Amino acid sequence: QVQLAESGGGLVQAGGSLRLSCVASGRTFSSYSMGWFRQARGKEREFVAAISSSGGSTYYADSVRGRFTISRDNAKNTVYLQMNSLKPEDTAVYYCAANSYKRFPIATPSLFTYWGQGTQVTVSS
Repeated sequence: QVQLAESGGGLVQAGGSLRLSCVASGRTFSSYSMGWFRQARGKEREFVAAISSSGGSTYYADSVRGRFTISRDNAKNTVYLQMNSLKPEDTAVYYCAANSYKRFPIATPSLFTYWGQGTQVTVSS
């Protein structure tokens, strides 16, 4: 069992930056690939970024590649999402999630087993 808790969301102007954190409970964090997803009001949940269990591989949605960076610190049971050059269309609730598949990357929400409660990111124009 893994419990995830996101933090770091907030209100920022377009062009600004935010860093999201997701802390995991349990001692098996390093065995999970991690992902960030987002869901805007009235839209389906969409993939943002993923990182392999070791942190050696990353994968991004086209919409955020070059602006967002996913990273992890297995010693701290934490995964991060650094978001730069934010746009109003990045406004959403952001969720971190964990999966135990060996295959990487996985971008399908239904294949992630554990989810956090989400943190709101609002980008004003």
